[in-house]
Amino acid sequence: MSNGSQKTGLIVLAMALGLLMTSLDNTIVSACINKVIADIGGFEQITWVFTAYMLASTSTMLIFGKLSDLFGRKLFYLIGIGLFLAGSALCGTAGNIDQLILFRAIQGIGAGSVFPISFSIIFTLFGDPKQAAKLSGVMGAVFGLSSVAGPQLGTLISDHWSWRWCFYVNLPIGIASMLVLLFALRESRSDRKPKIDFAGAALLVVSTVSLMLALELGGKNYAWDSWQIIGLFALAAAGTSSFLLVETRAAEPMLPLPIFRNRLVLGTCILCFCQGVIMFSAITYLPIYAVAVLGRANSNGLLTPMMASLICGAILSGFVASRFRFRTVLFGNMALGVIASLLLMSLSPDAPYWQVVGIMILLGLGVVGPLMSLAQSAVAMSVDAKYIGVSSSVVGFWRNIGGIMGASIMAVIVNSRLHDSASQAGRQFGIPQDQLSTLTNPENVIRAADKLSPDLLAFLKNAIGSAINHGFVLALCVTAFGAAVALTVGRARLAPKPTDAQAESPSASHIA
Repeated sequence: MSNGSQKTGLIVLAMALGLLMTSLDNTIVSACINKVIADIGGFEQITWVFTAYMLASTSTMLIFGKLSDLFGRKLFYLIGIGLFLAGSALCGTAGNIDQLILFRAIQGIGAGSVFPISFSIIFTLFGDPKQAAKLSGVMGAVFGLSSVAGPQLGTLISDHWSWRWCFYVNLPIGIASMLVLLFALRESRSDRKPKIDFAGAALLVVSTVSLMLALELGGKNYAWDSWQIIGLFALAAAGTSSFLLVETRAAEPMLPLPIFRNRLVLGTCILCFCQGVIMFSAITYLPIYAVAVLGRANSNGLLTPMMASLICGAILSGFVASRFRFRTVLFGNMALGVIASLLLMSLSPDAPYWQVVGIMILLGLGVVGPLMSLAQSAVAMSVDAKYIGVSSSVVGFWRNIGGIMGASIMAVIVNSRLHDSASQAGRQFGIPQDQLSTLTNPENVIRAADKLSPDLLAFLKNAIGSAINHGFVLALCVTAFGAAVALTVGRARLAPKPTDAQAESPSASHIA
């Protein structure tokens, strides 16, 4: 093996380690959250441990992608890893829940850099799009692997050491990634000093955080028609309008709007949004269905097959994309999503467990997994070399937005159906009005199953199952729309760009 290929392999290893660390973090933390509450308290605020991370990573993703295009991938990858490691170390020392939430936000900012820049380094490093697509499939598989291993690893660490080591475990992985990249990757330097779009960056953060907060708090902490939620939506709309106006005039816009004139870029971003909707909806509600309706002891046997099949789907998509047009593969993904949605809508409390597991495998292998890497390849191939960082970040950005929006809208649909069922339960079983809202809460049904009469328990299981079935109408609509969009992306397929030999990004990578 030549020195150059050895260093290329080291760079890919560094990217894989960084992605493993950041994607592992949410799943490993979810497994130790009970230990966190027992140690430092804060049960009422515990959801913010996850929300702060998601808000910070999503709102900064596009910014880091653009800055890496302007000033170099290596620099901002190292900055991102550094922030993530600092946040991890601080999380391990948190003395109360407020500190933990703050430190998780620092972690999230770092994660907003690692995900897009990892993929942009891969696409800059490998001139052959087919080779880059295969490697991006491997990177997508790393994401799935972390989702499978995270809960088990988090439980093991928190049971045998301390929940704090669920954060400290990031330190050796991140340091290894930093050191490998520091010595293996050499970048050319740009002679010009580009202008940073500070106004665009600020408006992007304001509009993204406002929208995500409204979706996160609506229907939970505040009513959807409360002034707080309406105000957040209004702020998000005003921020987005101002952001688009600023971007049309900026010398170096944070989000270059002309890239969306390419049908493949626009279509792929829409499909990533659709992917986020069905992925987050399934991950949120199928575990509830398995435990509350099917009576399973836990949901690990459900999520593990999905994530394992996601790994296979991500890897296989890199090979499939090298043989078929993007349009064909993307349409196939969404068509399988339609089938999966119809199957989810038809589930019943009497359904055999293998059927639910089969649907999860279909989602991972045919819908979610392939788009994890295929979307990166499609967008990166369709933009100028100077926009590779932006192209990688925009994919993750729309996937996260779709996921949060999908989970929120599905919650509205499910809760509305449960409210109607609660009224019916009150009339049929003579339940007092003040007990109805807690009775149809799936968590309460799970905890109190042995204390309910068989008839009432059967009624509630059917009510929860029917509500979740009805909620997956959203997934059906979104995937059907995605299938239609996939047909509009043109006839492009993986192929070297005609201008690749003439043009070079200001942050193009060279192997030392």
